[in-house]
Amino acid sequence: MTMKTRKWTFLAVMVALDVVLSPLFRVEGMAPMSSVVNIIAACIMGPVYTTIMAVACAIIRMTMMGIPPLALTGAVFGAALAGLGYVMTRRAWGAAVGEIIGTGIIGSLLSYPVMVWFTGTHNGLYWFLYTPRFIGATLIGTVVSLIVLNRLLKIQMVRDLQTMFIGGKQ
Repeated sequence: MTMKTRKWTFLAVMVALDVVLSPLFRVEGMAPMSSVVNIIAACIMGPVYTTIMAVACAIIRMTMMGIPPLALTGAVFGAALAGLGYVMTRRAWGAAVGEIIGTGIIGSLLSYPVMVWFTGTHNGLYWFLYTPRFIGATLIGTVVSLIVLNRLLKIQMVRDLQTMFIGGKQ
């Protein structure tokens, strides 16, 4: 199996995990499992593949599960910044900070104009409407991901995947 095939296969596995786990462990208006998967993926796959994963998951959830465009605004910025945070720091906390800023702050604020466009009205919507839920979900997901990641990175196969994608921990 080529390196490229291995990367795309692992990416597909991460997409499947996110799509399956997010609705199972969802609190109304909060999807902490997306943050869990984003941070784990960021620490293993880096920013490019993690962002591709988030876009794919958002499109699947929107088309198959009827989730509004919040799936895109909520996950994609967090995934990209989590990946960049990990690459810049080579630490899980860097990914966690990127996820919190990307999803909790940027994603929540961009959700307002997207939902105004999607619904065609701004009645009852205001800029910070989504921020408490997005930050709450991201904080829950961050704690869970750091616990899970701590265990995952002790597995040689996971460290090998990390090396294949982004060169591993320095």
